Amino acid sequence: MHDDAPTRPLDFTRADEAEMRRRADALLDEARRRRTVRHFSAEPIPLDVVRRCVEVAAQAPSGAHKQPWTFALVTDPTLKARIRADAEKEESAFYGGRAPQQWLDDLRPFATTADKPFLEEAPALLIVFAQIRGPQDEKHYYVRESVGIASGMLLAALHHCGFATLTHTPSPMGFLERLLGRPAHERAFLLVPVGYPAADCRVPDLHRKPLAEVLVEY
Repeated sequence: MHDDAPTRPLDFTRADEAEMRRRADALLDEARRRRTVRHFSAEPIPLDVVRRCVEVAAQAPSGAHKQPWTFALVTDPTLKARIRADAEKEESAFYGGRAPQQWLDDLRPFATTADKPFLEEAPALLIVFAQIRGPQDEKHYYVRESVGIASGMLLAALHHCGFATLTHTPSPMGFLERLLGRPAHERAFLLVPVGYPAADCRVPDLHRKPLAEVLVEY
């Protein structure tokens, strides 16, 4: 390593193999229960826990350690209503002709429409922004990959802490940058409603691909 690159001892606790398997099984069981939710309760949620989950996401690795992400937490009802209105404009264009028919056919089993009430019903919205460059115009690397990893860690943390979430990506999402007054070097990457599921919440009966279909060993 270069002399001008500071280091410190790694803080790592090695688990025995039995404990590793127990953790893997527990994590898989938890991950299997995570589902996308479109029907939220209006019940308040502990925002301090949401902030902790953002801290978890911010521990993600990133290209050259540039940490090219910003997380916006929105709870103001008026702002949520404005986000919903602008998102539904884009979604109406999507469902009304922008999307190819194959895409619409693939979405039909989920019964999604341009109407997005969850953007107001969920008590909190987390918007992940990708910094295409730094505030002082410094170079950022592997931005989408880095922000994608952080977003995955955010979803896992929120689920682990007991929240229901949805990954929403109205396209284009420039209205989020405008509504939230974000600087020119940031681009909206993901919109995540956060809350508790509604009491009568139902989700599609989906099945994940088995391990044999997603893992190739050499």
